Amino acid sequence: MMESLLIANRGEIARRIIRTAKMLGIRTIAVYSEADAGLPFVREADEAIAIGPAPARESYLSEARILQAARKTGAAAIHPGYGFLSENAEFAEAVEKAGIIWVGAPPAAIRAMGLKDAAKELMQAAGVPVTPGYLGPDQSEERLTAEAEATGYPVLIKAVAGGGGKGMRRVDRAQDFAEHLAACRREAAASFGDDRVLIERYISNPRHIEVQVFADKHGNCVHLFERDCSLQRRHQKVIEEAPAPGLDAATRAAICDAAVKAARAVNYVGAGTIEFIADASAGLHPDRIWFMEMNTRLQVEHPVTETITGEDLVLWQLKVAAGEPLPKMQNEIVRNGWAFEARLYAENPAAGYLPSTGRLEHLKLPQRVRVDSGVEQGDEITAFYDPMIAKIIAHGPNREAALSKLAAACAGVEVWPVRSNAGLLARIAVEPDFRAARIDTGFLDHHGESLAAKEPDETVIDRAATALSMGADDDPWSALRGFRIAGPNDNRMRVRIDGHLYWGRARPDLEPNAVEMDETTVLFDAGNAWPIGLPAASEVEANHGPGDGAILSPMPGLVISVDVAEGDRVAKGDRLLTVEAMKMEHTLRAPFDGTVGKLQASTGIRVSENQLVVTVVKEED
Repeated sequence: MMESLLIANRGEIARRIIRTAKMLGIRTIAVYSEADAGLPFVREADEAIAIGPAPARESYLSEARILQAARKTGAAAIHPGYGFLSENAEFAEAVEKAGIIWVGAPPAAIRAMGLKDAAKELMQAAGVPVTPGYLGPDQSEERLTAEAEATGYPVLIKAVAGGGGKGMRRVDRAQDFAEHLAACRREAAASFGDDRVLIERYISNPRHIEVQVFADKHGNCVHLFERDCSLQRRHQKVIEEAPAPGLDAATRAAICDAAVKAARAVNYVGAGTIEFIADASAGLHPDRIWFMEMNTRLQVEHPVTETITGEDLVLWQLKVAAGEPLPKMQNEIVRNGWAFEARLYAENPAAGYLPSTGRLEHLKLPQRVRVDSGVEQGDEITAFYDPMIAKIIAHGPNREAALSKLAAACAGVEVWPVRSNAGLLARIAVEPDFRAARIDTGFLDHHGESLAAKEPDETVIDRAATALSMGADDDPWSALRGFRIAGPNDNRMRVRIDGHLYWGRARPDLEPNAVEMDETTVLFDAGNAWPIGLPAASEVEANHGPGDGAILSPMPGLVISVDVAEGDRVAKGDRLLTVEAMKMEHTLRAPFDGTVGKLQASTGIRVSENQLVVTVVKEED
């Protein structure tokens, strides 16, 4: 076993690797950017080396700086984690050339699987089923149009060098093909420097099923069963599970065998994932599951496989990289129960999944399930890297038990003032269609609007009233309570929740979970965080609730344009102003026909989340 290991990554996966390496007695070396100097993985490593400024291209993507750190610390091996340089064949070669052990796939295998068309040709030659379509070198518009026609609409145009949903277009009609082809090529060229595309049959009810494979330098290759990663948003995974629901033994054997065959076809070594797309319109069958691509690294979702098999995949990686045979052969690997992994992100589902940044003033993660996190309370979520806060992994004897445990874990998450998707995850876990495993990759497209909590429900409003009433005085003349000269008191009270006013009822049967932080009281409920407060005297009559024309900024950011002036007449949907944050623009529009009232923002100023920026007065008012 190697004596020392440099982790060329950050956050959650760096901590994960450090944990196993320390268990094996391996000295760990972290590299970090200026933005990450205070994060836990830097403290937990035996040694830590600063490698540059916050932008990834100047730190975690700098091959020279990472190799320099390895030489300086005498690192015997480098583990790239996932993302960044983990699938960079040139970096892998440079590591090996420097006499350092590369804890990853062979450079030749990375190259072989790096281009979608070449990988599919390899798989076809190896007898692995691939999605019907066109993979050829003729990239003329005429040939691609003809191949799309032969494949049958709808089709997918996909960038050969693509990934993460970029350079991908669905085309439903022949007359739209040329337009989508041009757009796909532009995006592919901008993202990957390669505008070549391939054509695939579009699967109407797609399931994303992947198989974990592992191979050593002694010719052994095994699988550790499959994972279902169908629950996605914009081609990014949200919740993964293992095993895949609805997969019978024969179909499981077929795709797992195909995955091992695919790994052997490229002389694979280490941890890898073979991804398949399945047409689930009539159930899962071997003849309707096709190879999609191979990820030549450890996956973000590897904990679900670890949980159902009881194996430590990072330990397997380190042993294989050190030249040892696989810890277990195929007949020794067994499944136990069901597992889910939910990705807790710093984003606001109610505002179109806008990213959220800032200091984690309050962070409470579940205690009774496995949690892999790269941050702790007090740490900063920056705009430079993936906004993942944690991975929440729940295990149970069956799918229903594991899902119930996941729902409870996500509902108990508390994050503030950074916004998170914890509430969304909790609602997904109890959504009837998801519980019944009626899922495909379009699940969130179909259900997302109803799952994003944009407004507090009646119980949340009453919880807020209950929490706030505990601090209110008992003066019967208080404007907070419904005192009446004639008749009984009304226990309703006015409360402000997330910038809007509501009527709520203080109820003794409710136990609100409210936390005081500086000048803000935050109500945590089912994974959601609601800032609550009592209205100012001036607000009691002027209800700035939904639909009243009070336009609030949905995120902290920079006002980059203001398109109206006070007194302007506007129609519903007219653009009022635009706010930019983390390179994303969000346009605020008029909610109805009316006149621009008070304008409280101008171009170039910074605004905070929920800051009132402009009001629109209805015509009838």
